[in-house]
Amino acid sequence: MENRTPFHHDVSRRALLAGGAGAALLGVVNPGTAAALVRPDRPLLTHGVQSGDVTSTSGLVWTRSDRPARMIVEVSPDPSFRFKRTVAGPWLTPDTDGTGQVRINGLLPGSQVHYRVRAEGDRGGSEPVVGSFRTTPLVFDRQDVRFLWSGDTVGQGWGSNPDLGGMRIFSAMADRNPHFFVHSGDTVYADGPLTETVTLPDGRVWRNVVTPEKTKVAETLAEYRGQYAYNLLDANYRRFNSLVPQYNQWDDHEVRNNWYPGQILTDDRYTEKNVDVLAERAFQAFHEWVPLDPWKAEDGRVYRKFRYGRHLEIFLLDMRTYRDRNSPGDKPYERILGDKQARWLANEVADSSATWKIIASDMPLGVVVPDGKDIEAVANGKPGVPTGREAEIAWVLDQWNRRGVRNTVWLTADVHYSAAHHYDPSRAAVQNFHPFWEFVSGPLNAGAFGPNALDSTFGPKVEFVHAPPAPNSSPLDGFQHFGEIDVRGATGELTVNLRNAAGVSLWNRTLKPER
Repeated sequence: MENRTPFHHDVSRRALLAGGAGAALLGVVNPGTAAALVRPDRPLLTHGVQSGDVTSTSGLVWTRSDRPARMIVEVSPDPSFRFKRTVAGPWLTPDTDGTGQVRINGLLPGSQVHYRVRAEGDRGGSEPVVGSFRTTPLVFDRQDVRFLWSGDTVGQGWGSNPDLGGMRIFSAMADRNPHFFVHSGDTVYADGPLTETVTLPDGRVWRNVVTPEKTKVAETLAEYRGQYAYNLLDANYRRFNSLVPQYNQWDDHEVRNNWYPGQILTDDRYTEKNVDVLAERAFQAFHEWVPLDPWKAEDGRVYRKFRYGRHLEIFLLDMRTYRDRNSPGDKPYERILGDKQARWLANEVADSSATWKIIASDMPLGVVVPDGKDIEAVANGKPGVPTGREAEIAWVLDQWNRRGVRNTVWLTADVHYSAAHHYDPSRAAVQNFHPFWEFVSGPLNAGAFGPNALDSTFGPKVEFVHAPPAPNSSPLDGFQHFGEIDVRGATGELTVNLRNAAGVSLWNRTLKPER
């Protein structure tokens, strides 16, 4: 294909010819009708639309143009757009890789919002792309709520497979009609190059759509941007994003596996060895391509909270940016949240009037996640008194215990299998916390692993696990997952379903709130 503009993320001819379904997967129009739909001198919205960081009266809307243009959003309470208003968004320019987002204000709480986006250039406008989202209900509203969570997209060499119709898990998730989605991190795999084919141990062949940016580890800003552009080529993903608002976190693979601030790489694949330099580029790409409002984040980056009616408040963490370097975890106290975020989490959860306090954690608490001889997550595999990063989490739990906090639920991904863990001080090395659940889901579209060992420090017990028999199991083997939470407005009861890629429930449990 011919490169249309200086900042056009093109799809290579190799990608289009990767399979008979490739054209449909990537949304390529029939050449006979292309001229009628898109004039070459008009802008083109290349990667659909997304919404995110929704509040009771507003929501972010995102898109991307293939050339300089003004983002225009029409908003309506009905899909016919009979009654609409128009909001002018930012200019979409090469400075932001053609991406842009605008917050739509003045909306009704707990309502369905329909929007359509176009790009207006010097020679006309683009074809519009439509989407929708629900605003959050007010804090006293006892509305039923359903939301999903998961993580880990296009990892370990498993990309969008045209033979399967792409990443179909996103269509299964859209069919659940959730109010919102929490992406628990590893939104892309910037350190996970793709090849056109992968031969499985049993002789089956997995095929990937491949773009130039996905053929090597990302180092430049353009290469980091290309990771997000790749995922949004998938029609299932674009459909999901157009229908379901997001609250996004990040973890390590947005930059590089197991990174921590100040790290100097020895990986020969990287010419840039300073992770802080890579993280700055990755951070820019993440905020350009993901509908996330830095004004809502406590530090202008990632960690933040959102209220959803009477029963839910969501606290989204960042366990990557403020951590101490990975270590064996045997020091008396080490950080994974950092002092400011730990205090914020302790105080904000304690002050919350919501029935359920949902902690969206990009890494699990009791699962041992190694980084060679060091520890990557919280648990250090050393039963007994909390040390290392466990000590920081123990401090947060103690603060909640002192202030009588109940009904906390932790949601996470990262370890590439699905599980339900119950934590209880009667089984733990420390007793100054209240029992809670941790639910694990993922991957969305990546290699499946696990299960990992549990550390007994906080008294976890495995109630359910669904993991493959061999590491790096492909998405063909049935170990891709997402989680679903339903909260009944009338009673406050919370039901969790751990689902597979087809949307089938593998395990469920209903929790009654403590009063």
